[in-house]
Amino acid sequence: MKRFRLFSTDLDGTVVGKPDATLAFRLAWDSIPKERRPLLCYNSGRLLEHTLELLRESDLPESDYLICGVGTLIHDAKEKKVLKEFSATLTGGWDKEKVREVMLRYPEAREQPGRYQHKFKSSWYIYDAGPDKIEAIEKELEEAGLKITLVYSSSRDLDVLPEYANKGNALLWLADMLGIDESEILVAGDTGNDISMFQPDHVAGIAVENAQPELLAATVNKEVFKATEPFADGVLQGLLHFGVIAEIPDMTGRQVKNRSYSPQIRAVLKSEVFGKLDKQQIEYLDLAYEKAVAALKKNITPLGFSACSLTNNTFDSTDQNYRSIWARDGSITVIQSLGLEDEDVRHCQEKTLSTLLDNISDLGQVPSNVSILSGSPDYSGVGGICSIDSGLWLVIAFYHYIRETRDYEFLRRWAPEIRRIMLWLSAHDSNNDTLLEIPEAGDWMDLFGHSYNVLYDEVLWFYCNLCSGRVEELLGRYNEAGTFLRKAQEIKETINRSFWPSERSEILKNFSEQQFSIGDTHYLIAEITPFGFDWRCDVLANILAALFNVLSIDRAHKAFRFMWGVGVNEPAPVANLYPPVSAGDPDWRPYFTVNLLNLPHHYHNGGIWPFIGSYWVQFISRLGMKDLAGQELYRLAQVNEKGVAGDWEFNEWVHGLTGRPLGKSFQAWSAAGYIKAYRDLKLSFTPV
Repeated sequence: MKRFRLFSTDLDGTVVGKPDATLAFRLAWDSIPKERRPLLCYNSGRLLEHTLELLRESDLPESDYLICGVGTLIHDAKEKKVLKEFSATLTGGWDKEKVREVMLRYPEAREQPGRYQHKFKSSWYIYDAGPDKIEAIEKELEEAGLKITLVYSSSRDLDVLPEYANKGNALLWLADMLGIDESEILVAGDTGNDISMFQPDHVAGIAVENAQPELLAATVNKEVFKATEPFADGVLQGLLHFGVIAEIPDMTGRQVKNRSYSPQIRAVLKSEVFGKLDKQQIEYLDLAYEKAVAALKKNITPLGFSACSLTNNTFDSTDQNYRSIWARDGSITVIQSLGLEDEDVRHCQEKTLSTLLDNISDLGQVPSNVSILSGSPDYSGVGGICSIDSGLWLVIAFYHYIRETRDYEFLRRWAPEIRRIMLWLSAHDSNNDTLLEIPEAGDWMDLFGHSYNVLYDEVLWFYCNLCSGRVEELLGRYNEAGTFLRKAQEIKETINRSFWPSERSEILKNFSEQQFSIGDTHYLIAEITPFGFDWRCDVLANILAALFNVLSIDRAHKAFRFMWGVGVNEPAPVANLYPPVSAGDPDWRPYFTVNLLNLPHHYHNGGIWPFIGSYWVQFISRLGMKDLAGQELYRLAQVNEKGVAGDWEFNEWVHGLTGRPLGKSFQAWSAAGYIKAYRDLKLSFTPV
């Protein structure tokens, strides 16, 4: 195993962002024997003052060196001094006032506040700038006689730096000063401004699970460990992979200080009574886990997972299609049950994917469902409308299955079908604006009125491209991988620009944008059309946006605080939509009254869905609030215990006001969702 002498890691979004993981990183780092512990260097875009402030407030271990300001300053943390020898290398061809003079010629560029500026760093906000725009700015700066480098990251932050100033060059300068070879350096990061750390040929790297597609695209075919956990949890995975640490600390009983959380989250932790789970609660959650596994196994069929138990439900003429392998339900069930080590479940996961992939159309359309009795595919849903998210979920499930099982024979067998699915989905971006155009009721909410640019589908489209990029990378098709990953970055930028309303000063293009700019919100809105939008909060879509890294950590905190504040988890976790649509509302449709299914607080119109509740628990856990996640898991278990005919039915949905179970019993994704949320929290758990 290679020995590393220097570990350089980004701060925000890498070892900072999930407070319990940051604490685990400190415990793991401090446990490394001093004689073989690498030097630790935090390599941040923050300026020195703000970096030191973060270190004082967080649970991070002490560092040996700090590289600050995107590679414009090196600080010896032990000696508490700036290395002026490095700063002297940056002066040639640098004139910050001339940089500012050029940048002010671009009306779309806005100078960042003084706290982000440095004598060797001129920082600007410029939203969603394409490569052509960045190249034009670079050319104009060079024509002004400046020797500069541009670092553009997070689709917003443009740093103009001296020619040789970036995180990677500063790191190599430091390593050279210390007599450390490139091959003895390990780095970790999450965004575009970390790319330069990964570029030297012999440097090894860790890309955390929440890494931006721009970083993943730049590190294709390099010695980079792609973590499956976000933030410091992913860093710990990488350190274990490279042999820097011997084990990941057990965080059971560890207490994270409230000051480590953002103000929005801190307020929740202070104001609510939720605390640690007691012994009786944990035993109840263990029981619920056993019941969930049993419920899931009721859905095993020769062709894959059924949506609900075929032996515990009755079916009339209108719902015979429950006797099918559903692409959406089956894919979500596969993803959520992958951590379960059970031969029968694993075989059913493979059969679910194979059945669906074997029935895609010549053009790449994934069937809505495949009949278990006849084996025939059905490509439409209610009213003959195609199901767009069937293909989206199948691509995502395929990648997660390969990532978990490493079944590369299965990967090679079905990769051509995955590419056909992606072509079919891409055709639904008919105006080439990176977003899909969705027919009304064309996804899981197949009796609801959302259409055109629907947040839920766009979030899945982003993650679908990212997963396709990772699939192509595993196959050694690096150019294709880079194309998908860059497309994912574009989609993410469009989603954040289009679905997060804010007051804007720039000239607006049309009536819809004029209305959209009226105010700010704290979540991604549900739908956008050329003529309007839906301001409601699609709870599932916002949770997925956080889990799939469409939202920044700051926006994820805001979205959580909003959803928590309005009580989407009451009377149980969680309602799929807030607020529900009432009769007389412009978004009301007459067909909502069919079988009284979509009245307010029913079904898709604000009903409570246990499978979404499981994502809610995973979302809270991802924000680092394990105790709160545990309590919400306990409440979710109580929902799953309730039944129409008996206990532990894991019903399809629950009334949004009464909390009483409705829909089919022993629903596969309700059971699988609980399994995933339970395992994510790493409770006492005795495997079944």
